[in-house]
Amino acid sequence: MRIAVVGSGYVGLVTGACFADLGHEVVLVDNDEKKLEALRTGKVPIHERFLPELLERHGGGRIKFSGDLQAATRASEAIFIAVGTPPTESGDADMSYVESVAREISGAVESYKVVVEKSTVPVYTNQWIQTIIMRNGTEPEMFDIASNPEFLREGTAVTDFLYPDRIVVGVETERAAEVMRQIYGPLTSGWYYGRADAIPRPDRAQAPPRLIITSAKSAELIKHASNAFLAMKISFINAVASICETVGANVQQVCDGLGTDSRIGPRFLNPGIGYGGSCFPKDLTAFRAVAKESGYDFRLLEEVIRINEEQRHRFLRKVRSVLWTLRGKKLGVLGLAFKGGTDDTRESPALLLVQELLHEGCRVCAYDPAAMERAKEELGSGIEFATDAYEAAKGADAVLILTEWEEFATLDLERLRGAVKYPIVLDGRNLYDPAVMTEHGFSYYSVGRPPALREETHAARASAHNGRP
Repeated sequence: MRIAVVGSGYVGLVTGACFADLGHEVVLVDNDEKKLEALRTGKVPIHERFLPELLERHGGGRIKFSGDLQAATRASEAIFIAVGTPPTESGDADMSYVESVAREISGAVESYKVVVEKSTVPVYTNQWIQTIIMRNGTEPEMFDIASNPEFLREGTAVTDFLYPDRIVVGVETERAAEVMRQIYGPLTSGWYYGRADAIPRPDRAQAPPRLIITSAKSAELIKHASNAFLAMKISFINAVASICETVGANVQQVCDGLGTDSRIGPRFLNPGIGYGGSCFPKDLTAFRAVAKESGYDFRLLEEVIRINEEQRHRFLRKVRSVLWTLRGKKLGVLGLAFKGGTDDTRESPALLLVQELLHEGCRVCAYDPAAMERAKEELGSGIEFATDAYEAAKGADAVLILTEWEEFATLDLERLRGAVKYPIVLDGRNLYDPAVMTEHGFSYYSVGRPPALREETHAARASAHNGRP
């Protein structure tokens, strides 16, 4: 089918590239000509596995880039709106970009179109898009609105799109539903998975996926409810981790006991320094605003947000308690992105922690495999950047692991031990077995688990006996 995707940001770019890989003819539309020109020359603006391969495979062929939304609308059967919906000061989603796109689409509807919400939007957005398009002169029988929320995780977005848990489509007419069935037919029929050049299937992926047809309002709520529930699981296990630290229990053992319950499951039961990124923080505040507008006081969401913020401050207190004072201390920081596999630093708990450490007077030398350029823009000149984890740790009073990159979980511990000034590791992502760390001579502090302290030397024990640290 002929598809226009409006917005070349994270969601739009992944969506357009994946639709092209499914065999559709895609026009990716953006009003930023510099971004379009970069895409035409093969530059990929985000760090996302398999995305460069798909853009190289289909660029100039099944996927084209344009700044002309009306021409793209006239040439397409379905138009996916994937522009940003950033939070306002009050926490509501800013829908001005979606409204602007809807107005421009209305001037180019010359045959039947399905206009699809792909951005994360509050309930009733489908009705507002329909109203805007009709106000600008388009007859109601010439178009339908569909809601098709995305469930993409940064770092695995391409495989999440092509091997989804489910595909949710919210429509009000059978005509629109049939168009959406055709668009996702290569996935729901299993055809795509039989191709020799298909993107490799990730572990645990179930194919073909289930297509869930709902009303548009239900689809809009499914997206916000899903992200709110996942954020709640993260905050819940972080609250449990805090209790574990107080009573001397091991949160990993608690997670094993919880996660094996089929009603709960192990995913997102990962204690750490909290969630971040462009989705969870924004979507929780937007969902809370929707609930408030609907007359429901969703206080559970407020507590989820509070626990998440407290988790970062709790980890900072742990760093302070281990090092006593922070001013003048040199810290090796591993990780700046909000999660592994991405260069996104938006609402990153790692970046927020670094900012607080710098404010406390620490010297910070940081390394991240993908996010350092973005971090430089936010942190300025007050921080040093390293070329690898061992350079970041060189001469450090302590090493802080703040992002769960795979390479941080497989460090050469002997080499790391030789690089640091003091063998202290504070792991905000629980990447290591405490016993393994002490075997390599580290004092190891993690989240929700008892500290694992290295064997003290005779001299250190004698100093402590004489009242000196």
